[in-house]
Amino acid sequence: MRDLPPTATLRAFEVATRHPTFTAAAQELHVTQSAVSHQLRHLEELWGLQLFERGKALRLTTAGATLAPIVREFFMSLEATLEDLREQKDRVRLTVSTTYSFALKWLLPRLPNLSRLHPELLVSLDTTDTIIHFASGEADVAIRLGKGNYPGLYSEFLFGEQVFPVASPEMLQRVGTPGSPAELLQMPLLIRDGAELAPKWEVWFQSVGLEFLPLREGVRFGDTNMTVEAALLGQGVALVRSGHVENEIADGRLVRLFDVPFTSPLAYYFVCPKGIEAQAHILSFRDWLLSEALKVQNPQR
Repeated sequence: MRDLPPTATLRAFEVATRHPTFTAAAQELHVTQSAVSHQLRHLEELWGLQLFERGKALRLTTAGATLAPIVREFFMSLEATLEDLREQKDRVRLTVSTTYSFALKWLLPRLPNLSRLHPELLVSLDTTDTIIHFASGEADVAIRLGKGNYPGLYSEFLFGEQVFPVASPEMLQRVGTPGSPAELLQMPLLIRDGAELAPKWEVWFQSVGLEFLPLREGVRFGDTNMTVEAALLGQGVALVRSGHVENEIADGRLVRLFDVPFTSPLAYYFVCPKGIEAQAHILSFRDWLLSEALKVQNPQR
């Protein structure tokens, strides 16, 4: 670091690289032309490099042209970092762990509302389908889909969901709207594969009084969002939880088939280590989350 010059000297170099003369650079820096010239001479002596070819107009040498973007990036990065630090002053970082599908479909669209109500919170989303261990510091709090059994942790029920089939209007126009659940067995069914927590067609069919029959499957999917996307593209009928298709049903891109009540055996829970649930920033997030969950249970609110 012995060759690192004062910041003012580096700034003089950066400004001079963007102007045709020392005089023009001096005007931007609000100093004299001789002051700029002196600083750049000092820089060249310190580094043992000629940075400019002097003449009627300044021209960077090969060395100067190589160093110019590096110095410019240094100042841009410094200014951006300082601005970010000032913005974060008196704000609290809160890392929230949840599944990718829940974050994308439910939590993310609601975060602007949280920012308006609690500008002091800086939320970081950590998305994973695996169970986290708070002791390793992966997250401060979590939103998990399960049965509420979280030994040693503070947990609070958020909301449950309905499970039902959906299809795109285009697909229904093409193949017809099924008149009964049994008719679904003749349609391509999109399967969410490899997930223990995913809704199962067999269970849904049994809930509506149909014996297990071989399913006429379409493609199997390893991700909930891909399954919903395939339904949107008209590739088949998807079995979904209500929280994943709120917007798609509201704007008509997906149609719920059959008004058959089937509550998912799983629900969403707010989870965190015991003892921190009353901390101010966590309490703010938890209370906001509970109010949003209440709107899901009571849509008229």
